[in-house]
Amino acid sequence: MTLLTRFFLGFVEAAFFPGALFILSKWYKREELGLRTAILYCGSLSSNAFGGLLAAGILDGMEGKLGHAAWRWLFYLEGAITIAVAILAIFVLPDFPSTSSRWLSPIEQRLAELRMIEDAGGEADHDSITEGPFYGFILTVKDWKVWWLSVALTAQVVGLSFNSYFPTLTSTLGFNRTISLLLCAPPWAFASVVSFICSRHADKTGERFLHIAGSYLVGIIGFVIAEVTMNVAARYIALFLMAQSYAGFIIFWAWCSNSLPRPPSKRAVALALINSFSQLGNVSGSYVWPTKWGNTASFLAYSSGNILTESFAQYRNSYGICTACFGLTIIMCFAFRQHLISLNSRLERGEEVDGICDMRDFVDDAVETQEVSTEEIQHRRKGFRFVY
Repeated sequence: MTLLTRFFLGFVEAAFFPGALFILSKWYKREELGLRTAILYCGSLSSNAFGGLLAAGILDGMEGKLGHAAWRWLFYLEGAITIAVAILAIFVLPDFPSTSSRWLSPIEQRLAELRMIEDAGGEADHDSITEGPFYGFILTVKDWKVWWLSVALTAQVVGLSFNSYFPTLTSTLGFNRTISLLLCAPPWAFASVVSFICSRHADKTGERFLHIAGSYLVGIIGFVIAEVTMNVAARYIALFLMAQSYAGFIIFWAWCSNSLPRPPSKRAVALALINSFSQLGNVSGSYVWPTKWGNTASFLAYSSGNILTESFAQYRNSYGICTACFGLTIIMCFAFRQHLISLNSRLERGEEVDGICDMRDFVDDAVETQEVSTEEIQHRRKGFRFVY
């Protein structure tokens, strides 16, 4: 029954994240998307922080209330919050700029559309009459960049699999259940702040790779610290360094959307495909933290004149796998960055690039739909460059 429940939960959740990213990409320009993606995903990071606090309070104080176990109350209360927000979103969440007449005037709608047209070098952010979702699917599966990004994201998801076992990792510090849950909150609060700062700086500078690589390198340092020391303070600091790795994950998602600008049907399918493929990382990540790898390691400690034996779980193999996955991610992102640089060089020379429609067809369509001169459209077009 639990497995069936989890299946239906995953089934209805599957479209949320890629769908949310696609909506953001319809409203925000490339230099604005990193911060907005961070705001979106920091909801998840904040839930990790405050969810631990909520869980600690419920598990510690709700046992036996109204005849229900504390873990049931945890599902009741957190599920009720989720349902309430989902119902509210039906009425609050906007549609695309061209169809959001409920809360935007015609002039504001047109302004929102023109912002996105300018961001794409003059290309309208909508599919032509002959281009439907299936056309976007064909373009997606034929574009090797989508598969490259999918594999890179899968490696990241495996490396970030510690997220699901964070309470277990804090429990290795040697405290009781309630304190271990409370200790989960500060690292995720720190990760949220770092994600905001890094994403804002990535947008401001128009840079992606170094921000991603920097975040994951710091995460690798956290893994190494957790592997080599039994010092409680050092291991807890390592959890902070590991948690901030989500800054790189967030910026990577913004980079995916930036690198697949048009047509929108392709961008929508690509984001969904990348997200779906990366769930292989969640499947394999569940095997990265087996109990047998958490066998305790003992060492001698000196306290109040007495020699004591202390034992803590290690998970050294798990940390090693996560380190390797982050390393693979950095290598793949660097290769992708070099490819985008080469594409920009081709655009500088006026050559055609896959994913950027033919100049003649583009100019003819843009002049007809945007009511501007051919010279203006060509000028805008020359300004488009991939972000790396």
